[in-house]
Amino acid sequence: MKYSQYIGMVASIALVIVCTLPWIYIPSLQLYLSGLNGRSSAELSFGNQIQSHGFLATAMIICFFVSRIWSKRLNVFLGAINLAWAFKNFLIFSMCRGGECPEKQIGLYLLVVFAVIMFIMSLLPKLDVKK
Repeated sequence: MKYSQYIGMVASIALVIVCTLPWIYIPSLQLYLSGLNGRSSAELSFGNQIQSHGFLATAMIICFFVSRIWSKRLNVFLGAINLAWAFKNFLIFSMCRGGECPEKQIGLYLLVVFAVIMFIMSLLPKLDVKK
């Protein structure tokens, strides 16, 4: 695909931006949680998810730029890890706890969408074929 590398880079940047959006809303605590703020109480903390997604997105952007076969293979691996991490975040953040289910916000859905786009674009590398 002609523009797969550029679409993958834009999706990587968008994924990091989505980490700043609210992912869930907990009505009993009146609290929004996101990739930046994952602490709802002293006992329940989801961590700072923007660090892992930011690292993987940065590494994927670098691999999108480099036009070598090892880079494209590494990009598929990193895309799979990023997609699995986004899916894990979707499951963990949206899980019901103590009989109360959080309200899922648009950021949680966009996280998975952009991770899927990044993975698909890593499967469609632009490589020059030597004759």
